[in-house]
Amino acid sequence: MFRNKEIQKFTVIFIMITIASIGAGLAIHPAAAVLALICAVLFGTAFFIFTKARYKSIARISEQIDLILHNADRIYVSEAEEGELSILQSEITKMTLRIREQNSSLKREKEHLADSLADVAHQLRTPLTSMNLILSLLAETPDEEERKDFLRESEEMLMQMDWLITSLLKLSRLDAGVIVFNKEQVDVKDLIHTSVHPFLISMDIHNITLKTTVPENVTITGDSNWLSEAVKNILKNSIENAGDNGLIEINCEDTPLFTEITIHDSGRGFEKEDLPRLFNRFYRGKNSDAAGYGIGLALCKTIIMRQNGIIAAKNHPKGGAVFMIRFPK
Repeated sequence: MFRNKEIQKFTVIFIMITIASIGAGLAIHPAAAVLALICAVLFGTAFFIFTKARYKSIARISEQIDLILHNADRIYVSEAEEGELSILQSEITKMTLRIREQNSSLKREKEHLADSLADVAHQLRTPLTSMNLILSLLAETPDEEERKDFLRESEEMLMQMDWLITSLLKLSRLDAGVIVFNKEQVDVKDLIHTSVHPFLISMDIHNITLKTTVPENVTITGDSNWLSEAVKNILKNSIENAGDNGLIEINCEDTPLFTEITIHDSGRGFEKEDLPRLFNRFYRGKNSDAAGYGIGLALCKTIIMRQNGIIAAKNHPKGGAVFMIRFPK
C-alpha cells in the first residue's frame, strides 16, 4: 500500500497538517494540542483501515485478472460493497464472459478448420489416386484410342480439381469478409441468360430441355457477377440431377414484397434425410453415387445470404428438385 506514490504524498501532507495542528493547539491551550493529536490518530487509523481494505479488494481483482489471462476455468468474481470497485468487478465479469465466448468460438472455428482441411485432403486425394492409376495404365497401353480415352479422363479430373480449388478459394474469401459486393440493379432475364450460357453445350449433349419464364424488366439489387456464380452452381447441380433427356425449368415471380427465382429439374429429387444438410460444406448426400464435392451449394448459400437473399430447396410435388432464391424488395 505504502509503495503507492499517492499514499506516500498523502501521508507526508497528513503528518505536516498534524504537526501544524498540534503546534496551533499548543499556542491556544495544551488540551487543544492533545485533542488535535487524538483526532489525527483516529482519522489516520480510520483512513489506514479503509484504504487497506480497498487494496485487498483490488488485490483480489488483480488475481482474478491474472487467472483470466491464464485461461483458468470456473472464475468467480465476488461483488464488492464499494461503488467504484463494484462497477470495476462488474466490467471484469462481462470481460470474462466475453473472453470465454470468444475462446469457445475460436475453438469451434479451429475444429471446423481441421475438419474442413481433412475433407479437402480427402476430396483431392480421390482424383489424384485415380489419375495415378490412369497414368500407370497409360504408360502400359499401346493402343492409341485407349490412350486418348485415358487422357480425356485425366483432363476431366484435372478440371474437377481446378473447380474444387477455385470454389474453396472463393468460399474462404467470403468467410474472411474480404469480398465487397456491388449494389446494382441486376436484370433477372440477363442474369439467367448469363448463368445458363456456359451449360448450353452440356445440356445439348445430354439432350436436356430448358424452359424459362422470366418477365421483362424485373430487377433485383445485388452483385451481378456473384449472383451469376450462385445461379451457375444451382444449374450445375440441376443438370447433374436431371440426367439424359431431362428437363430444367427456370421461373421468376415478381411481387410487391419480393422477387423469387425458382429452378426445377426433372430428376429424382432429394432424399428426406438430405434436405436439412444440402447446403452444408462437403455434404454429398446419402447416396453413394452422389456427384460433386459438396461445395457448390454451400458457396451458393453464402453468396445469396451475404446479399440479403434467401435460398431454400425442396422436392417438387410433381417430382424432381426445386431451388428457390428470394430477394425482398
